[in-house]
Amino acid sequence: MKPSAALGRISPSPTLAITSRVLELKRAGVDVIGLGAGEPDFDTPDFVKEAAIQAIRDGKTKYTNVDGTIELKQAIVAKFARDNNLTYTTDQVTVNVGGKHTLFNAIVATVDAGDEVVIPAPYWVSYPDVVQFAGGTPVFAVAGPEQDYKLSPEALEAAITDRTKWVILNSPSNPTGAAYSVDELKALGAVLARHPHVWIFADDMYEHIVYDDFRFSTIAEVCPELYERTLTVNGCSKAYAMTGWRIGFAAGAPWLIKAIAKLQSQSTSNPCSIAQAAAVAALSGPQDFLKERSRAFQTRRDLVVGMLNEIPGMTCPTPEGAFYVYPSFAELIGKTTPNGRKIESDEDFVGYLLDDAKVAAVQGAAFGLSPAMRISYATSDALLRKACERIQQACADLR
Repeated sequence: MKPSAALGRISPSPTLAITSRVLELKRAGVDVIGLGAGEPDFDTPDFVKEAAIQAIRDGKTKYTNVDGTIELKQAIVAKFARDNNLTYTTDQVTVNVGGKHTLFNAIVATVDAGDEVVIPAPYWVSYPDVVQFAGGTPVFAVAGPEQDYKLSPEALEAAITDRTKWVILNSPSNPTGAAYSVDELKALGAVLARHPHVWIFADDMYEHIVYDDFRFSTIAEVCPELYERTLTVNGCSKAYAMTGWRIGFAAGAPWLIKAIAKLQSQSTSNPCSIAQAAAVAALSGPQDFLKERSRAFQTRRDLVVGMLNEIPGMTCPTPEGAFYVYPSFAELIGKTTPNGRKIESDEDFVGYLLDDAKVAAVQGAAFGLSPAMRISYATSDALLRKACERIQQACADLR
């Protein structure tokens, strides 16, 4: 017996590997600051917790419909209408075990060997692996710091071929925090309108975490001509601090939703019934705390961007959303650590930070664009300041 060929096409998640390493070090008593996890440090709101507790008391502990309860689908339909000016019906909605599960279902249900999926780089680590698991080919369109980490219409046009099945758009982005304006989405939409065989996977997971009065929009909203071939994806993990509850969802063409449900019926079956009840409360309850939390994240963003940009040889763009920065540091490659190790890659650099500065970040190579690293600022101001001071000192010690 040996692992399947499909399993051989993927790698373990680098971000989860960093998180596991940090937990190991902390258990060993090491004073390490973990900036690798893509997880809000805020707690799940109390009214959401209470809804889950009440669901248990009410006996809502049985199987539900494979792809979500009607109550949650109705709440999702209302959310898309309220937040995104998008009209869906419940037969256009799927509920999954987190946003990663939504991605997996959509790709595996539609991609065959030889199909291509256009992925802007840098990208969330799971995008190419899921495409490769399905037998497809990821096609990377570079969206570097010169483009503010956003896919240009020209790069999108160049990446599309007759074999392109999907284009993935993630705004605000993991790992860069870059977010597309209405005009930028319209420009990409104009390209996609010329290629009716291409579908759009709109990953809006960080929709509610935006800064400086940035107005979030999703592509099906600003380009209604693309509505029929867009899967609009979201979830409860980031905005509502419900990462462990594992609720992702999407809306799109009924045939695609049915295909996703068919696949899910033979894999996970329904998402946790208690988590679904909590998600109904999250989407339907008070939303005012979302702006309060965004303001807290913005303060942290400004702290981290400011301190990292003080480091000679490091450039940290200011993101519009999410809770990540993606500083580049080409000038630090080739330098030597105090222990005599030469920094030859961004993996070497983040290894140096972990070993010598006791700060954990994720190398840019994991996201498809080097030399850089992803830092999550979803932790306290005090820890972020301490971490950035350690990074500053570690960089000053390079020769």
